[in-house]
Amino acid sequence: MDSTAIASLASLWDRVSGSQPDPDIWVVIATLVAALAATVPHNIWRLSRNAITIAHEGGHGLIALLTGRQLTGIRLHSDTSGLTVSRGKPHGLGMILTAAAGYTAPPLLGLGGAALLAAGHITLLLWLATALLVAMLVMIRNAYGALTVVLTGGTFLLVSWLAGPQVQAAFAYAVVWFLLVGGVRPAFELQAKRMRGGAGDSDADQLSRLTHVPAGLWLFLFHAVSLCSLIGGGRWLLGA
Repeated sequence: MDSTAIASLASLWDRVSGSQPDPDIWVVIATLVAALAATVPHNIWRLSRNAITIAHEGGHGLIALLTGRQLTGIRLHSDTSGLTVSRGKPHGLGMILTAAAGYTAPPLLGLGGAALLAAGHITLLLWLATALLVAMLVMIRNAYGALTVVLTGGTFLLVSWLAGPQVQAAFAYAVVWFLLVGGVRPAFELQAKRMRGGAGDSDADQLSRLTHVPAGLWLFLFHAVSLCSLIGGGRWLLGA
């Protein structure tokens, strides 16, 4: 490898791993308002929830791999539902962690993203998100899911490669706020479905069958993780 290539790689690494200045507080507040606008109104949520589903199913898939299970495929559907299929023992710690990873993944990703932004690593966050989406794309097994992941990953790639620092910062903060705020709503939706007698095969119910712990306690865990992540991540983003 010649010196020019080495210098280019070093420059790229410095760009990705280096820190960027924090945006103005009005940008942080504006991106929070944008995240709320994408989460609270029902009609908008029906579309924006696709991004939460990507994180939800990606969480299942990532933990399945980390616990030694064989990930066979991920499907994302236009009604914002999803399905992650893995092979391995139908019980045990690996299966429990895999089942618990779905509802907890979006808020925990948001919390991790908030930590990176608090440290000034805006570009690194965008590149890590792009890498995760590319890795997830390999396991997508339906056309709608592939289209959704390609569009999402393409947006991250374009912003991280072509946009200026201010646009990158605004985009990164909007994404992290959305994961934190949007990560809270699915657990409440699941609770409402279960109160109406639906969602009998939800993640909470599967975890109950695996652990003999009531599904309501698993639902409480989902609430606790999402709300604590929102509070902690929000404090980091606001510099409190």
